[in-house]
Amino acid sequence: MLRAHPGDTVSQTRARLAAGDLILDSAEAVWLVDSDRRLVGAVPLPRLLAADGARSLAEIAIAPVPAVEMGMDQEHIASLALHHGLSSVAVLDARGHFAGVVPPQALLEVLRREHVEDLHRFAGIGPEESGRAREAIEAPPIRRARDRLPWLLVGLAGSMLATFIVAGFEAALEARVAIAFFVPGIVYLADAVGTQSEAIAVRGLSLSRLPLARLLAGELRTGLLIGITLALLVLGPIWWWFGDADLAVAVAVALLAASTCATTIGFALPWLLARSGRDPAFGSGPIATIIQDMLSLLIYFWTVKALLF
Repeated sequence: MLRAHPGDTVSQTRARLAAGDLILDSAEAVWLVDSDRRLVGAVPLPRLLAADGARSLAEIAIAPVPAVEMGMDQEHIASLALHHGLSSVAVLDARGHFAGVVPPQALLEVLRREHVEDLHRFAGIGPEESGRAREAIEAPPIRRARDRLPWLLVGLAGSMLATFIVAGFEAALEARVAIAFFVPGIVYLADAVGTQSEAIAVRGLSLSRLPLARLLAGELRTGLLIGITLALLVLGPIWWWFGDADLAVAVAVALLAASTCATTIGFALPWLLARSGRDPAFGSGPIATIIQDMLSLLIYFWTVKALLF
C-alpha cells in the first residue's frame, strides 16, 4: 500500500513512489496517516500524478475516508466498497489506528464467493459445498445427495401438508370442479413473485443503506401493484372462457391476495434474518417456497369458498 504523512508534498511522494519505497501490495491510492497513526484521508493515484508538485497531500486528499474495523464481516466490507465506489478499503485496528487495506483482488474474491453461496442456498444445497462451485459439481454423488437432501426433506413435509390442505376442501372441489383448474397457476405465480422478492432481498439488504422498514414497505407496495395487475389480466379471460363471473372474480381476488402475500414472505424472511444479524440468504429457497405454497393454497380455497358458496 502507499502510506504518507498529510504534510508531505506531492513531489516528495512521487519521488518515493518512483524509488519503490511505498509500494507493498496495493497501489490504488496514497493513504494519509498522521503522527498518531490515525487515517485522515486518501489521495487517489491519478490525482497524485496530476497535481502540482508543490502542494501538500492534505490539500488534494479525499476526506473523510470510509474504513472498517478488523473482524468485520467480509461481505459487509465488499458492500461498503461498492456503495462508496472504492477499489480498496482501509482497515483500522481496535484502537482506531490504520492497519492496512483490503486490496481489489480480495474484494473480488469475496463478492464471487458470496454470490456462489447465495446461488446454492437458493437451490437448497448444504453450506459445506457452498463456497466452492467446482467441488459442488464434481463431488461424488453420495456427497452431493447429502448436501441437497436436508432441504428437500423439509420440502417433502411441506408438500404433504399442502396435500392435506387441498383434501380439506374436497367438498368444494366436488361441488365445482373448475376450481381445481386454477390451483397450479395460483401456486406457480405466487412462487414466481416470491422468488423475485427473495432475490431482491437477499443481496439488496446487504448492499442498501436505506432503513430496512422502508425497504420492506416499498416491496409490499410493489407486491400489491403486481397482484392487482395479474388479477385484472385474468379476470376477463376466465369470465369469457367459463362464462362464470363469480368464478372469475374469486380467482382474481385470490391471485391478488396470494401474490401480495408471497411478496411479503419472500422479502420478510430475509429481512427478519438480516435484523437478527444472520445472512439473509438463509431465508430463501425451499423454506420460503413451502410457506408460499401452503399460504397460496389456503388463500385460494378460502377465497373461492367465501365467494362461491
